[in-house]
Amino acid sequence: MSARRAPRRPTRHRRAAVLAVGAATAALVLSACGTENAAKGGGDTKFVQGTGGISVVKNKSDRQSAPDLVGKSLEGKRLDLLKDFKGKIIAFNVWGSWCTPCRAEAPNLTKVANEYKDKGVEFVGLNTRDTDTAPALSFEKRYEVPYPSYHDPAGKLLLRFPKGSLNPQFIPSTIFIDRDGNIAARAPKALSVAELRETLDPLVAEK
Repeated sequence: MSARRAPRRPTRHRRAAVLAVGAATAALVLSACGTENAAKGGGDTKFVQGTGGISVVKNKSDRQSAPDLVGKSLEGKRLDLLKDFKGKIIAFNVWGSWCTPCRAEAPNLTKVANEYKDKGVEFVGLNTRDTDTAPALSFEKRYEVPYPSYHDPAGKLLLRFPKGSLNPQFIPSTIFIDRDGNIAARAPKALSVAELRETLDPLVAEK
């Protein structure tokens, strides 16, 4: 008497399972590719690498427009980047209370923000990856930060910047925006007082 064969799974069920696994795998691949592309950025940004890792766009006509970010500050107040600071030079710093280089950089930002206030320069922060505002507010109090910061825990506002102008994975980073609302320089690192002054002075001198 021959052995009885185990019943086979219906072909349509097997095909459906394979398709489901394939779709899930494709979704993961697309997600990974999307993350990678967002991190790398792209586009013809006209940035020229300067000393110390700070890149600049010297020709004003080559500069990209900064996004008009609208959101809430750590204190819950409305912030509109280009309307609230129209006609100002903006030093836009991305930071997090959890970030060790950010803590090292904070006193430098505070010092230069106070120094350049009367020169038409405004500092604005963007706090990211702090899901709770309490650590970020404590950070600002500790370092006597004199300027407002957006609260952007998920990094949605960071992705509003033109491709290639700001890598959302580099924290801290600072973007320098000229009086016309265009991106003039970027620094994907913590900055010293000297580096902040050297980047801002040419923008202050522009007519």
